[in-house]
Amino acid sequence: MNMNEVKAVAKDRGVKPGRMKKDDLIRTIQQQEGNPACFNTNFSQECGQGTCLWRGDCD
Repeated sequence: MNMNEVKAVAKDRGVKPGRMKKDDLIRTIQQQEGNPACFNTNFSQECGQGTCLWRGDCD
């Protein structure tokens, strides 16, 4: 997902993207949704969120 798409998701969720980097913005969205903020972290492979919107971009 490119940054413009991530920003659109953020706006839909009521998150103001400002100048956040992509990883930080996605983690903020995850927190706002009540999910673990695990995007591109060491925990991301163990999070158990197989249907996560961000899974395709996650390392």
